[in-house]
Amino acid sequence: MRTLPPLSKMAPAEGAGYRREMMAASRLELNLVRLLCRCEAMAAEKRDPDEWRLEKYVGALEDMLQALKAQASKPASEVINEYSRKVDFLKGMLQAEKLTSASEKALANQFLAPGRVPTTAKERVPATKTVHLQSRARYTSEMRSELLGTDSAGDPQLDLRKRTGAAGPRPGDEKQSAAELDLVLQRHQNLQEKLAEEMLGLARSLKTNTLAAQSVIKKDNQTLSHSLKMADQNLEKLKMESERLEQHAQKSVNWLLWAMLIVVCFIFISMILFIRIMPKLK
Repeated sequence: MRTLPPLSKMAPAEGAGYRREMMAASRLELNLVRLLCRCEAMAAEKRDPDEWRLEKYVGALEDMLQALKAQASKPASEVINEYSRKVDFLKGMLQAEKLTSASEKALANQFLAPGRVPTTAKERVPATKTVHLQSRARYTSEMRSELLGTDSAGDPQLDLRKRTGAAGPRPGDEKQSAAELDLVLQRHQNLQEKLAEEMLGLARSLKTNTLAAQSVIKKDNQTLSHSLKMADQNLEKLKMESERLEQHAQKSVNWLLWAMLIVVCFIFISMILFIRIMPKLK
């Protein structure tokens, strides 16, 4: 969290603006905490299916959290992350309650992450953690009721007594219940096997893609190494040819110089002989 200068070192106008900013930020955070406590209390209570206030409150929490993040004098990042964690938990809990089957609700509930720190000082355990445990127990009970073929809202023993009757359990009902239970278990087992096969197929596909990418990268590395090796060889050959060309140029210059010196000497000697011979002829 950034440090701010004290009010005594500010100008009057700047100090007044700073006070207003701090009061607004504190008021916004206080309202967010109050609404969050209210939402946690409502989530812990047993609600009607037509209850709509909690969803509206969670939406208001998201807006207030975004506004708090946009404040210049916002709380520490750990506090903001904890607020976001609790708001996301409440939002995910509402989405899980809208699912149809109890197994889907239980699976979605497993992926929810409750808060780690109590919202108020009065709480010993975070309220979102308590709500998480309650919802997990409720969804587990609903799944058990679905497997046993009983009503999730009623008592399973009472429902069993209703089906068996006052005269005692009938063999036909017991066989039907056992068959229904076997059918439900078989359906869940088939679903788990299908999910396992899909995950195995995804793992195989990922392995194949990884091996293909590894092969391509290996080939690219070999090509790059060969190119670097050829470049080094060409550089060495270029150096050798440059040295040979330099030596050849030096040799050609030396031979030309000697040839010119010989020609000049020959012409000089010829001129001397010509000069000495010409008077005698006269």
